[in-house]
Parts: sequence; structure tokens; C-alpha cells
Amino acid sequence: MDLFDSPLEKERERYEYLCREIERHNELYYVHASPEISDYEYDMLMKELEEIERKYPQLRTPYSPTQRVGGKVIDEFKSVEHTIPMLSIDNTYNEGEIKEFDNRIKRTLNIEGDICYVVELKIDGVAVALRYSNHIFSQAVTRGDGFRGDDITENARTIRSIPLRLVDTAPNSLEVRGEVFMMNKELERLNQIREELGEEPFRNPRNTTAGTLKQKDPRQVAQRKLSAFFYEVILDETNKNLITTHTDTLNFLKKWGFPVNPHWKACKNIEEVIEYCNSWREKRYSLEYEIDGMVIKVNDHTLREKLGTTSKSPRWVIAYKFPAETARTKLLNIKIQVGKTGALTPVAEMEPVPLAGTIVKRATLHNFEELERKDIRIGDTVEIQKAGEIIPQVIRPIIELRPPDAKPFPLPEICPVCGSKVQKDPEGVFYRCLSTECPAQLKQKIQHYAQRRAMDIEGLGPALVEQLVDKGLVKNIADLYRLKKEQLVQLERMGDKSADNLMSAIQESKNRPLNALLYGLGIRHVGQHLAEILANQFRNIDDLINVDTEKLIAINEVGPVVAKSIKDFFSTKANVELIEDLKKLGVRTYEVDENINTVKNILSGKTFVVTGTLKNYTRDQIEQQIKQLGGKVTSSVSKNTDFVLVGDNPGTKYEKAKQLGVKTITEIEFMNMIKEGI
Repeated sequence: MDLFDSPLEKERERYEYLCREIERHNELYYVHASPEISDYEYDMLMKELEEIERKYPQLRTPYSPTQRVGGKVIDEFKSVEHTIPMLSIDNTYNEGEIKEFDNRIKRTLNIEGDICYVVELKIDGVAVALRYSNHIFSQAVTRGDGFRGDDITENARTIRSIPLRLVDTAPNSLEVRGEVFMMNKELERLNQIREELGEEPFRNPRNTTAGTLKQKDPRQVAQRKLSAFFYEVILDETNKNLITTHTDTLNFLKKWGFPVNPHWKACKNIEEVIEYCNSWREKRYSLEYEIDGMVIKVNDHTLREKLGTTSKSPRWVIAYKFPAETARTKLLNIKIQVGKTGALTPVAEMEPVPLAGTIVKRATLHNFEELERKDIRIGDTVEIQKAGEIIPQVIRPIIELRPPDAKPFPLPEICPVCGSKVQKDPEGVFYRCLSTECPAQLKQKIQHYAQRRAMDIEGLGPALVEQLVDKGLVKNIADLYRLKKEQLVQLERMGDKSADNLMSAIQESKNRPLNALLYGLGIRHVGQHLAEILANQFRNIDDLINVDTEKLIAINEVGPVVAKSIKDFFSTKANVELIEDLKKLGVRTYEVDENINTVKNILSGKTFVVTGTLKNYTRDQIEQQIKQLGGKVTSSVSKNTDFVLVGDNPGTKYEKAKQLGVKTITEIEFMNMIKEGI
């Protein structure tokens, strides 16, 4: 019998046909909104496919539509580096700012004529990047901090509008970026079910989408019918000239089977841009999903390359945010929160009121000077809005509705948490708790110390910090390094594995670079960038502690106010004792080893890309060391890259290095380079 006439081969042919046909119907339904068959007919195709996979499990492929229903439970979300950073977009709020964006583009490019822009709806969802290898969907990553995100591949696989296999005309390998979101009707469906079960309803589509993508069980994700639109393509070197404009991008995405929002327009000048943006201010409420503005992009990719990016945002794109919605409600009470630096912040507690898709019960009042200036009182009817569509804030009281017994809120004299004396900043607007042992301050300090850009102690979230401080297990930051596993497993929602993971994360944080420690200590006015400057200048925390104010002020970006703040911090006995304690517990308080300092510039002129998981360093540590030795670190591999330093599970950067013939080195080879001075 001919091999190709065997029963298995016939089933394989039918199997491939069903996979393609079902995905074609998914595309027709979810991408083009023009279904050809009924739900029943679709279900019959799926049942036939499932039956073939049951009889012949060896035929099942990663791109099978059956894989959308969700597979095994995810143990943890792995952190993945982006091929190119997913930067944030600057915002504008009025026509004048849009025109200034246009003027800035023209000044930068030295162009007097009109610029062509593409304007799209700003979908209120969660940004993701999808990667395809040999036409097959291989990975999905959230935006994260812009440089690294969470691997949500299994969850993204359940979204029916995401193609699992691309058409033959698409490039073999590519990355696309877009927005995952939830339709309003789907949120309503989920809330109806939750209300029937007596559960708290979800408040808005965006937060529900974000929470859904973080579910550990993909089957749960599959039950919440998420959607997606895509708007950006990243191509490899062989295909990079395929797309030259943003209109090309949108057209190719649709041609390759990706859902593209139909509401976009190529505008020949900024006046058309403004007209199109304004046309959606009211129309947005007719959509079946939430948008919070418009995105304005330079169409020509050549111009984009000339414009480049800042450290935070591309210069060729801007978002126009719609004016914030407002609502009125009654102010029931004012409570005081205490931050990591002891700053006291008044917070309004109000009658619940719907606002911009959520139910608002609390809102910031910023500070007591602002509270006094606006004359906001308990019992007032107040007008509230969401600043940037996210943070609720009180705009003003409605004086004509004020009850006769409403009195101004008294300025604080003592800390509401620890009862210590408070004092107003001599040159500022904040009142601060003066106690160094205030539990509220400690909780905020620990959360700041543990964040990714500081000491990167994964798993040390607000709920756990609350327990550690309230139970007296942690009385200062140094106590984190005295914690024992047997103490952790006694806490709520803390099992053996979680305790082990946290203990490992705490141990690993000891080797974070000096700039991470300086930022994590929460010194007033010392942000992440300034912490790097100080670490590069002093290289040892003892030298920073002992430096005089004049030398501090002489450093670029350190003025008198910042210098005083640094000196005040290190002149405080409790802070100096904390530093000494951290040293004894093994926390690194210096920048590099003495033997490395002696070969300070051996990497001068060399460009590195770091990829994969390292064993002896964190990514920040190795990149910082390369810079200290005179080298340069970039995020993407090109022909100008000298070395790609490869750890475990290196991903696409390793493959690109091999394609371009760029030298790859291991961690051990890198350490030998330093020892031998290259």
C-alpha cells in the first residue's frame, strides 16, 4: 500500500485542513467581523478536530485550535527581555500641545512643510509583544517596565483573535506589538455571573484584562474572552525594508491575519490630525470597548529614525488624552496616610460614585496646603476627576451645597500611626512624622527597597510587608536579611515554595550594585538616575558618607538642596547604624572589586549585548560592570556589536548574533577577559 494512502496520512491531511479552516473562521469572526458559518457549524469542526487528536495524539501541533482552551497551570511568570524596549508614550491634553508636538517635529527635522501622520484610537488595554518563529506563534510578553516583561504565552494562546500560525506570505520570523483588551459586553457577562455567585463585580475592562493575563491557569483565561488589536511590527534584517510607513504596517498586519483597529486615518497635516481627534471625543462612547484618547504617529519610518527616542519615549509619537470625566459625591471623611519619608498625605473617603468606568470611594487630596487652599471640608459635596484617567482626585467643593456645621480640617500635630510629633518642611508643603521607628514609614520603605529597580526582592509585596512589620519580624530594612524560613511559613498565604523563593530573592539582593542600594535606601531627592551618578562618582558608600557638602554640590546634577538631603541622611545616627548592619549581613556597599578597579578601561570602545539568565550576576550588575570598565551596553544586536554575553535560555538575541557572525561569550569567558585584560 502506498504510504500516502495509509489511514494515518489521510487523518493527517484532514487534521491540517481542519486546523486551517477553523483558524480561517476565527480570523473571519474576530478580525474581519464577517463570519461565514454558524456557531453550531464551528463547534462541529472543533469536535471533529478534538476527536482526531484523541485517536492520534501524535498529530497534535502547537498551532492546533484546541490549544486555545488552555493547557497546564503556570507555576510562575518568567521575566523576558524585550528585543527592542517597549517605551511609554508622552501625553498631550489639548490642541495647543498637539500643535507644539508638530512644531517640535518640524524643528528637529528642519522641515517647513506639512508632516504626514497616522492617527489611531488609544485602546485602554494591556500592551503585549507577540513573537513568531517559522510562521508559528512562539511567545507573548507583557510590556512590564519597558525593558523586561512577563512571559504570558500560554494565556495569550487562548485569545482567539491572535493567529497561532501565519499565512505563507508573512515573514518566517517577526514580532508584533499591540493591545489586549476586554469588550464591554464581556465585562457585563462576567459580572452577571459573579453577582449570581455573590462575588464582587469587576470594576473596569482594563484592570480585568490585566488581572486575567496574570492568571496562573490558562483555562480561566480562556473563559474570559479577551480581544486584541495590533499596530506595530519588528522585522529581522532580511525583511526590515519591507515596511517603510506606518500605513504599510497596518496594511501588512491585516494581510498577515492580525486584527487591526479599523478606525485609523492617514492625515496630511496637523489640522487634519486635530479634526480627527476631536471627532472621537463623543463618538468613543458608541464603541464596544474603552478608549482613553488618540495616538498620533509620524507615518514615514525614515523620519522616525531621524527623530529617534528619549530615554523614556519615542519622539515621533504622542498620545492625545481626552478630557477627564468628572463626577459629584459626598466627602464622608479625611484620613491621613504616612509615606516612606514620613510625609503625611490627606486622603478623601467618599460615597461610592461611578467615574470613567470605575466606582470611586477614595481620592488624593495631595497635601494640607492644597486642602486648605481649596477649602475642602468633611461633609462637602465635592467634584472629582481622574488625573490621567487613573488616579481619582478632588477638584473642588460645591460651596452652595456645604452643610452649616462643616469645619476646616485641622492641620496635623502628631502622626496618626505612631503618635510622634510632626513638623512641616521648612521649604516645602509636606508635614512629616519625625520618628524613625514609625511602622507606616517602615512599610513604605521596605516596599521601596524591594522594588525591581532597587534591590529587586521578588515576592516581597505590600500584603507580606504588612504582616512582617505588624508581627514584629522586621523592625528595619536590615531585619529582612535575618528572616528565617520557619518564620515565613507561619504567615498567611506563605507556603514552603513561596518561602524558599523569597529567601532566595533576599539572598540574591545582597549582590545588587551600589546604585541599586542607594536608590533603595529612599534618600530624599535621590532617584534612580542620581543614584547611578553617585555610585559612579564614589564607588563605595563609606566615601559618600564622609564626603563634604561642597564636593557634593560640585557634582553635575547635585545642587544645594539635594546635597543637604544626602548629608542629612548620612548624618542621622540610625541611618549610619543601618548601613553598618547591612555590611555585617553581607549586603554589598561598594561598586566593584579592587582587582577590577585596576583595569578600569579595558573594555573601552567595545559594545556588548547581554541576554539570558546569568548565574553569578544579575543583569543590572553585569551591565554596570561593563560600563565601569569602559564598555558600552546596548539592547539589540547589530553588526556593530562586539560581544553578546550569553546566559541560560538566551532567546532571539543569541540567534541574531549567530546570523550576523557576532562573537558570543559565556559568563566565565567574560570574567577571564577581565582578569587577562583582554
